[in-house]
Amino acid sequence: MTAASVSLLRTPLRDFHARHGARLVDFAGWEMPVQYRSILEEHKAVRQAAGLFDVSHMGEFDVRGPDAARFLDHVVTNDVSRLFPGRILYSPMCDADGGVIDDLLIYMRGPEDYFLCVNAGNIAADFAWLREQAAAGDFDVALADRSAGYGLLAIQGPRAAGIVQALTDAKLDDIRTYHFGEGAVAGVPCLLSRTGYTGEDGFELYHAADEAVRLAEALLEAGRPHGLVLAGLGARDSLRLEAGYPLYGHELSPEISPLAAGFGWTVKLDKRAAFVGSGALRAEKLAGSRRRVVWFRLDDRRIARADTPVLAAGGDTVAGRVLSGTLSPVLNTAIGSALVDASLAESPLEVDIRGTRLALRPVKPPFVPLRS
Repeated sequence: MTAASVSLLRTPLRDFHARHGARLVDFAGWEMPVQYRSILEEHKAVRQAAGLFDVSHMGEFDVRGPDAARFLDHVVTNDVSRLFPGRILYSPMCDADGGVIDDLLIYMRGPEDYFLCVNAGNIAADFAWLREQAAAGDFDVALADRSAGYGLLAIQGPRAAGIVQALTDAKLDDIRTYHFGEGAVAGVPCLLSRTGYTGEDGFELYHAADEAVRLAEALLEAGRPHGLVLAGLGARDSLRLEAGYPLYGHELSPEISPLAAGFGWTVKLDKRAAFVGSGALRAEKLAGSRRRVVWFRLDDRRIARADTPVLAAGGDTVAGRVLSGTLSPVLNTAIGSALVDASLAESPLEVDIRGTRLALRPVKPPFVPLRS
């Protein structure tokens, strides 16, 4: 064991992963499984049957109080007033310049009771920023960081719901996509969220951290006869790219607004009140984004890695850079995303991979049919 590995944060399932043969890597300061047997096998299992992911590194916050809804509407770009108990909302959270601080899920448990799931690398910064915004706006809300107390397992794939249903009395057919319910799974109390990051149907199961191993073992035992495999962050990334989902720090960042990223549907400029970044986003919408995120495939298996320059076809003009790239196991070709100058976004573009110029074929995601 290295000194570096000792300093990494660990989920409650770290030893479970090691016991099951995972290759553990540093992800956002956490020691996480990148793969078990192979990324390709895990990816295909999720598309064809089911995969089980540990995403307990994600952060969880409570937002409660008389001004909870008004406060959340002030700090996120989407419209919190659309929520009702049991409903989930996806939204970016922007700074005053319209750059993305994080993207998150908002769960409405009651009129004054909300639950947030934020990205692992942003937990401390997000919580500090939310507290600053609450104080600056004099909102009557109570914020609590509950991240250390939660485990989070994602079971994804066409057979995922059936596997979970065999372990719970909750009626999963009553929980639609982007809705949630509560119930025991294998005797473990859970918040059952019909969400995911793969483009497949499935559930994300929030539970007490000290119950994580018990729940994971039960799901694995129940799911193996149905093709369930343990899956790591490598497959999670290739699955989300096939689905055209953004990853914070890649397709969304302080330098890439939701509008530039192509997620304008999450920005509600007609909300009941101004929100953080609304002025900048309104101006960007009127003037047009200077840069745009484009999704692409290559007619080749060679992958265009992050930060590879994107070039105007037939020349050396740099139009932008690759944000994410992978090999699609379903399409058997390289896919990815890039940030390019808006003036060149509709022009023929190329990347140079080890001396070979390859054309970027624009794709409107998803790259594969989705079931979520």
